[in-house]
Amino acid sequence: MKDHMTPEELENYIHRTLRSLPDRRAPAALETRVLAAIEARAAIPWWHKSWNWWPQWVRALFVLFCGAVAALVVVGAAGLPASFDTAQLNHAFAPVLSMIRPLVGLGRGFADIVAVIGRNIPTLWLYGAAAFVAGLYVMLVGVGAAAYRTLWTNR
Repeated sequence: MKDHMTPEELENYIHRTLRSLPDRRAPAALETRVLAAIEARAAIPWWHKSWNWWPQWVRALFVLFCGAVAALVVVGAAGLPASFDTAQLNHAFAPVLSMIRPLVGLGRGFADIVAVIGRNIPTLWLYGAAAFVAGLYVMLVGVGAAAYRTLWTNR
């Protein structure tokens, strides 16, 4: 080996030296843990995995369902056409609507209470509360960073 090598020569020398070393077998305990992890991952049902693992027909149903929900949102926002007979729709969904109406009334009442309280709170108090919450968040990040530095960096 020469005393003065260029970076490329040194890289090639290290590469040759490392390639000449024999391969080492993994410890048996590591091998069994890895194989167990692979089997556990294979045993996970498809609905707990990402979208790519879902069967094709489930993906199609999901896309159709999302499209139907989007259509309902658009129709709900734009309103139904004048020629649409809502009496048949109300008759078909009467049992469901009878259960939902009290909940809708409760939600509207709660929203009205929040609106009245919100109108009576001074703006300066709202800004102060937002600044207080932001300060608490900054303090949480600072305490977390200090705890990490104290507990984990010396190991």
